[in-house]
Amino acid sequence: MNLAQLLARAARSHPDRPALLLGDEPLYNYRQLADRAARLAGHWRDILGLQPGDRVALCMGNQPAYLELLYAAWWAGLAVVPINAKLHPREVEFILRDSEAALLCLGADLLAGLQPLLADLPALRQVLIPGEAAYEAALGAAAIEPAQRAPDDLAWLFYTSGTTGRPKGVMQTHRNLYAMTTCYFIDVDEVDAGDAIVYAAPMSHGAGLYNFAFVAKASRHVLPRSGGFDPAELLALSTSVGRLCLFAAPTMVTRLVEHLAQSGASAVGFKTIVYGGGPMYAADIQRALAVMGSRFVQIYGQGESPMTITALSREQLHDSAHPRWAERLASVGQAQTLVEVRVVGADGHPRAAGETGEVIVRGDTVMAGYWRNAPATAAALREGWLWTGDLGVLDDDGLLTLKDRSKDVVISGGSNIYPREVEEVLLRHPGVREVSVIGRPDPEWGEVVVAFVVGEGLSAEVLDALCLAHIARFKRPKHYRFVASLPKNNYGKVLKTALREMLQQESKT
Repeated sequence: MNLAQLLARAARSHPDRPALLLGDEPLYNYRQLADRAARLAGHWRDILGLQPGDRVALCMGNQPAYLELLYAAWWAGLAVVPINAKLHPREVEFILRDSEAALLCLGADLLAGLQPLLADLPALRQVLIPGEAAYEAALGAAAIEPAQRAPDDLAWLFYTSGTTGRPKGVMQTHRNLYAMTTCYFIDVDEVDAGDAIVYAAPMSHGAGLYNFAFVAKASRHVLPRSGGFDPAELLALSTSVGRLCLFAAPTMVTRLVEHLAQSGASAVGFKTIVYGGGPMYAADIQRALAVMGSRFVQIYGQGESPMTITALSREQLHDSAHPRWAERLASVGQAQTLVEVRVVGADGHPRAAGETGEVIVRGDTVMAGYWRNAPATAAALREGWLWTGDLGVLDDDGLLTLKDRSKDVVISGGSNIYPREVEEVLLRHPGVREVSVIGRPDPEWGEVVVAFVVGEGLSAEVLDALCLAHIARFKRPKHYRFVASLPKNNYGKVLKTALREMLQQESKT
């Protein structure tokens, strides 16, 4: 059960179909893409002597070589270690050292920052940079057949963000990723040969994992020339390439919708936009549906069960006649087909519908564990269930509404306050563009609510009145910070840790 068989099968069945495009320019068909992957795999096995199970790290931004490197690794029986290209060199060094990566495929723009650290990595045998002579030489090796791998062999070693300490290596197996792909076809979208997935979000994360569904159907893969997310570029590609499918963080969706609304352009060239990776506020998805129509699917997942915990279908999102449509928009949907989802108390017993608890997940999409970290694995995986650390509520229809990460809940005067609930209310004000709510330590109340707000024409008095009209008095922010922007990572997630640090600095002055 080797993921490389997806590409090998596509190359046999549809060798002449376009596989990879740079912008709207075709680069390789499926025969050529498979041949390149097989030759790289041959170099790694026969010249470098890498063995099945060895790790190959990919540290680069989105570029055409990314897809062939993924499949070359699996073709040779190796495990991929995807690394966020925007990490600090010391963070990259930790991942390379912890994973004992034998091979590093590196973006040319990152070499200068990393080179001083690479000499002290005893497991590392070679650094390959796409486009350079050594890479082209590797493509001259003899092609090999895909290695035989067992379903539970490691395929994808993804390191968590490390916001609560050292990042942990999430072990995803070939079975896990095949199950994830099956869920895509059942719960997210159908794919055919005319579709094109465009990689506007980092391929080192969820966007890259969605490649499998499109390789399986011998569909097109599009790398934007910018290497990332640009609304005008995506709009142009929707016209020249057509039937675009993409994964996007909510902030990306909002920017794309705003661009289309301002330009008056048609959304007809977009087929499916899957959004996730952070909260999508109800007002934002309503506007997206109004501007772009029924093109959206929401997913909720984690690195430990990637892209595969719940899904809110395009039909559910578009059905505004449903009596509970507004509540559905605020949810993250129902359990995907191959997983079970529960909301439980600290004792592991299920909560009743409407009661808040921790979200736990079970199924073939759930990780094998954390790389060489038995204590963390034991804490996260209990009796076959993944404890996500997210708090949520299930309704009678099985729709899950997330509250917050358990660590983000504000406990003020003994009462739990869920930041997202306060954020949803504040976003009702037309002058509020973005908001993030956190807790600040308080000697009297334990914690008090602080809202960081981006917008125009706002005041604490106006926002206070809005909160008092919609939520209990004790939930309203005690302090407002009006800021020009919110700190985010390169996936569009607001960095609440950075906001807490800002408050800590204020308290010291």
